[in-house]
Amino acid sequence: MVENKQKTESVQKASGSAVQVAPSPHLSSSSLTTQRMMLDVIIALLPVILTALYVFQWYAVKQLFICVASCLTAETLFMKMRNKPFSLNDYSATVTGLILALSLPGTAPWYVGVIASFVAIGIGKVIFGGLGMNIFNPAMVGRAFVMLAFASTLGASGYEDVTSAVNAITQATPMTVFKQAGIIAPLSDLFWGLSNGSLGETSAIASIIGGFYLCIRRTASWEIPASVIIVTAILGGIVNLINPQLEWTVLHHMFGGALLFGAFFIATDPVTSPLTTRGKFIFGAGVGAFIMLLRLFSGYPEGVMFAVLLMNALTPLINNWTIPRPLGKLLEP
Repeated sequence: MVENKQKTESVQKASGSAVQVAPSPHLSSSSLTTQRMMLDVIIALLPVILTALYVFQWYAVKQLFICVASCLTAETLFMKMRNKPFSLNDYSATVTGLILALSLPGTAPWYVGVIASFVAIGIGKVIFGGLGMNIFNPAMVGRAFVMLAFASTLGASGYEDVTSAVNAITQATPMTVFKQAGIIAPLSDLFWGLSNGSLGETSAIASIIGGFYLCIRRTASWEIPASVIIVTAILGGIVNLINPQLEWTVLHHMFGGALLFGAFFIATDPVTSPLTTRGKFIFGAGVGAFIMLLRLFSGYPEGVMFAVLLMNALTPLINNWTIPRPLGKLLEP
């Protein structure tokens, strides 16, 4: 043994290098940084943001500014309070602010955006230890809090067709209209974004364009939105087969509400979603199933926010279920 060790050392010295032993992974990309991923998300959000600015105009500008500024302020204050090193240059707080703003209606009062932002950063992120440590999607934590605390303030009224940017800020969302009055919104309005709703949920095509960019860049795992959409399509198709007279079709479920926005931009959060490929499929399928369960059997017309938070809670369990078996490991009898 001693002789072999001496031979190994002499070979290392002769080659001018030393053997390095380190745990996996041994292959990594230095370009895949937090900053780059957050910039990709911001770029992907541009079609959604531009659509919101076109439809809701000043209301969208106000909500985006309030949420982004509040998230940056909250990140600074909370991290200083905990004496933790931090940097706003990773753009994670900016992304949280953008997604939070896009999940709120443009007419929400300024204090709703501020409170939601502080809850998102403080309770949804910093309290768990900061970036990369949170269990739940921070933006959805803030959105859920203000929805429960200011339900009447965030509610919309009216059941008229949306035909202009002026009407879009005063009418109920298409899913609320259908749930409460049975009125069906035209698919073209849902696809292009000519309907009321939260800033980021009105245009299906904007979410699809931005979502495809994220998947192509591999910033988002395609398995999650794919499984969300597939499960939603299957369950929606079953409902249509059972009730063929129902005018709210599978495509209405796809294009209506925040399903596509949530599937591409919220459910794909790498911190709060599973690590394994199989786990991502399970996670996405669970999100899609919970969305349809809430839409069909609850009084709440949407479901994306609660579906994502519920599956966030199950992510550690899914990771544990889907741990890959090491190569060469013997199966226990």
